[in-house]
Amino acid sequence: MRVVLTTVLSANVTISGRMVGSINKGYCLLVGFTQGDDKEIVEKMVEKILSLRVFADEHGQINLSIYDVDGSILSVSQFTLYADTRKGRRPSFVNALTPHEAEPLYDYFNQLLETKYGKLATGVFGADMLVTSVNEGPFTIMLDSKELF
Repeated sequence: MRVVLTTVLSANVTISGRMVGSINKGYCLLVGFTQGDDKEIVEKMVEKILSLRVFADEHGQINLSIYDVDGSILSVSQFTLYADTRKGRRPSFVNALTPHEAEPLYDYFNQLLETKYGKLATGVFGADMLVTSVNEGPFTIMLDSKELF
C-alpha cells in the first residue's frame, strides 16, 4: 500500500463539474494498493497517518499532528502510484491491484479514518476526478507499507 500525503490549506475533488469532496486545512491523501495488501496493512497505515507529526507549531517546528491542528482529510484512490516506468515510455500498472480487489481495501481505509478520526472527505473510486489542492509548505511524503512494516 502506498499513500502520498500532502499537507494542504484546502483541497477538493470534482467529478463531471460537481464537487464531491472538499476540506480545509489537513491532509490530501492519494491512496494505492498492490499485491499482498490486506486489512492488517490498511490498519497499520491508518495508525501511521493519524499519528504523524507533520504540521508546524508556533515556533515553525514540525511537531503537530492532524489532531493538534484540528484538520480534515481528503482521501483519493490512485492506482497510478504503482506505475512501473522501467521499460519503454508507457507505464505498466501490473503491480496495482485490480479494481475488484482494491475497492474493498480503499473503502475499509476510509471507514477506519472516519471511525478513528471523523473529518473525512473522499473522491469516488475509479472515477475520472479533478483534484485541486493548495499545498502547505509544501510538505509531501510517500508512505509505503513495504518499507514501513
